[in-house]
Amino acid sequence: MRIAIVGAGAAAVGLLDALAVSEAEAGEVTVFEPSAHLWRGRPYGPDLDRVLVNVPPAVMSIRHLDSGHYSSWLGAERAAAHMDDLFGQPLVPRALYGEYLADTAETALATLRGRGWRTRVVAARIVAVARSRGLRLALYTEDGQEHTADQVVLCVGGGTPQDHYGLGGAPGFVGDPYPLASTLDQVRAEADVAVIGSGLTAVDVAVSLAARGHAGRIALVSRSGMLPHVYQRPLGYRPRHVTVDRVEALSREHGGVTLDDLAGLLRAELAEKGEDFARFTAELLMARSEEPVRRLRAQLAAVDDPRIGRRVLQQSAYTVGPYAWRLMSGSDRERLRRHLRLATSVAAPMVPVNAAALLELFDSGQLTMAPGVRKIEAVEGGFRVRGDGGDLNADLVVNALNPPPRTVPRAAEQLVTSLLADGLAALHPSGGLAPADPRLHVVGDFAAGGTFITSGILGVAARAARTAGGLLAAQAG
Repeated sequence: MRIAIVGAGAAAVGLLDALAVSEAEAGEVTVFEPSAHLWRGRPYGPDLDRVLVNVPPAVMSIRHLDSGHYSSWLGAERAAAHMDDLFGQPLVPRALYGEYLADTAETALATLRGRGWRTRVVAARIVAVARSRGLRLALYTEDGQEHTADQVVLCVGGGTPQDHYGLGGAPGFVGDPYPLASTLDQVRAEADVAVIGSGLTAVDVAVSLAARGHAGRIALVSRSGMLPHVYQRPLGYRPRHVTVDRVEALSREHGGVTLDDLAGLLRAELAEKGEDFARFTAELLMARSEEPVRRLRAQLAAVDDPRIGRRVLQQSAYTVGPYAWRLMSGSDRERLRRHLRLATSVAAPMVPVNAAALLELFDSGQLTMAPGVRKIEAVEGGFRVRGDGGDLNADLVVNALNPPPRTVPRAAEQLVTSLLADGLAALHPSGGLAPADPRLHVVGDFAAGGTFITSGILGVAARAARTAGGLLAAQAG
């Protein structure tokens, strides 16, 4: 069987690793990727050491069902060198995690070759996939070269930041901050910087500017003014009620799963630990109105809080959430979408080391929060931000808005257009690409059917493993 993988980021690494650890008979795999930074994707390429992986190693393994795979690669010495004392876990630079992905991919390719597989990496962008004569699909590169494959897997990554305020092309506007190593080189040390957004990317920008000795003012400007929650120390707690098995049982019993069902599971989880569900939800909802710096200070002080509520929500967002989402009604999904910003804040918290740096910037007065932003416009000599608290002027604007989950990646737009035109796939109403041909597969955040939260590595690894199983079943059949 001839397999073509389009893209060489984390999703492709997970797929190659899953193929390598299988017992399948030999075939052929070709990976198409124009970037010089193979296997790292947009998030994990070379960058500043201050740009960290925002989660502990146990949830960053690219090998499905092997939570120690990444930790073993990292090793005790490197883990100790990157230990966050507040968190009690190693937090490595994203570029170092990129090395892990690259090593895993190269090891997988070597393993496949050792078992008789033919492997190739083609430094070219695929711009079209179409039906071909016979049973194969045809793939076309930018220079018109044709390749054929029995199975095609799209690992094209996630979307790119949107320019909500129409600032593209304006001098001093940074549309995509990554890699920060190059974009922040363009920032004068004394410049006043407005960072659009208040999520994890905005936190990265602010703390990286400070780490480089930036002297100008920094403002986080957003509509909500809500900072991410602060990660609490992992306790190694395994939920007993909020699990896929319990959700599956509810689905069999009721013919589906409601949001109230899921709340009931969480209520039971908390009750078993002597925690009050009503108090927990009230504390969560306060994030929409509480002063951000006061909340940041309180959460940083509660890193060691033994209560399990937020820990269970964070874990289940990426484990139970995707499964439950497919079983829920459209109205319940819409109810959750209305809490998108709060849900993202809980599911994707900032690590304590960044929270401490952010609080120091707020306390010094160098960093401010400007919520209720309605308009940002380019003016002579810079930018003007108009919001509920009045106007704010900036020399430079950095767009730190995260793209919505399952949006079409800019680099894959031409490819997606060809798939739609040929009837090989369709855009899902909730986002993402749904294959309409059994020979086409999607792995990563662009896969249809996911929740309203961007996929984490655990979800990517799980889907990669399922896809590898499907490919090998097709090969055997």
